[in-house]
Amino acid sequence: MGHRWLPPTLWTFDTFIVEIIRNFAFALHSKLQLMHLSDGIYKVQNLAFTDLAQEYGTPLFVYDANKIESQYHRMVNAFDVEKLKINYACKALTNINILKLMHGLGSGIDAVSIEEIKLSLLAGFDPQAIVFTPNSVGIDEIEEAIGLGVRINIDNIEMLEYFGHHYPDLKICIRINPHVMAGGNSKISVGHIDSKFGISIHQMPLVLRIVENQKIHVEGIHMHTGSDILDVEVFQYAADILFNQARHFPSLDYIDFGSGFKVKYKENDIETDIDQFGKLMSDKFNTFCKETGMDLTLVFEPGKFLVSESGYFLATTNIIKQTTSTVFAGINTGFNHMIRPMFYNAYHEIINISNVTGIPKLYTVVGYICETDTFAYNRKINQISPGDILVFKNAGAYCFSMASNYNSRLLPAEVMIKDGESYLIRKRQEFDDLLTNQVEAPIFKAERVSS
Repeated sequence: MGHRWLPPTLWTFDTFIVEIIRNFAFALHSKLQLMHLSDGIYKVQNLAFTDLAQEYGTPLFVYDANKIESQYHRMVNAFDVEKLKINYACKALTNINILKLMHGLGSGIDAVSIEEIKLSLLAGFDPQAIVFTPNSVGIDEIEEAIGLGVRINIDNIEMLEYFGHHYPDLKICIRINPHVMAGGNSKISVGHIDSKFGISIHQMPLVLRIVENQKIHVEGIHMHTGSDILDVEVFQYAADILFNQARHFPSLDYIDFGSGFKVKYKENDIETDIDQFGKLMSDKFNTFCKETGMDLTLVFEPGKFLVSESGYFLATTNIIKQTTSTVFAGINTGFNHMIRPMFYNAYHEIINISNVTGIPKLYTVVGYICETDTFAYNRKINQISPGDILVFKNAGAYCFSMASNYNSRLLPAEVMIKDGESYLIRKRQEFDDLLTNQVEAPIFKAERVSS
């Protein structure tokens, strides 16, 4: 289950050459990765956003694959441990092409549903590279996952006992709730005392008795405290709790510290210092392995950190509406496509790429959904006119994956940019797609109206 890191003093010549090539590629990707203004045109890599909007239409999700690659390597390079495994939290973005990209990088998968497992298997992942961390699911789904051969992460006492009785030879992971409040928003904090996730740290004596009495083979121990964690010290505190519990399981193969790393949402924004974090965690992990004599793999399961900044969301301005107090920019999308601002009060930088020299004015950017459907309040944006294309940054994580057909609106297309080329990776929905799987009741067939 792991990536093996070797100190430079132990490199072979071949390893040295591979490292040079990898670092060169990393540097190249770093130059290509960000949205930038060139000759008065906003581009991703060498492709103009306006050309992408013209070719694929709007609304449109665009993903910079090179940015995903650079984020993955950035994270791997932050840690100095013998064995490291990055399991992509695929709920962030499940397009099969993104999964195949992760597979090519050497990532594993953190899956939370049987459907995510099946998508990952289709993308080429070995079952043992997939860790299934369900919550509140039925035993049928868990047993289906067992049949597919993936790793199982248990997050409640009852399920632990069930496994002891019915699957005594199956290796499992145990998810612990450390009772630590962490995360940028209460809705994405999952490690506190009132959370539905994990087995309470106060229940560990019971867990140990069950494990001992039923001879359960615990191969991993896991926690996840929340998303958008700013304070590395809070994460370190939770990590110490997990290390202390790990001492009770001498047959451990890995310790999974979840994720929750914050990315930048706007200029001068705070982000998790992954290099500082990597050094602190590496020191703690290496010390723990040395003290206990355990040969362990260090595991993390980032989602947002890997894909958020790779994503851009393009929308066309329908109207400009001025009221007594507000100027609205109404666009051809809504929270049916990007719910994060409404759901999490999330901030997404918005740029008018059609008027790069325009005078900034205050706009409240709203969608076409019949609800309070607001992306930004009183935001300074270069003067907007009907027909202008707006680009939302940080649209790679929890955007398309949380989209819906609310108001019977169609889902947008997705495009991936790789090494300067664009690829359609999801077709835009058409009207007939709304009727897929709907079944017309016989009582209405006689009343059908021809179109």
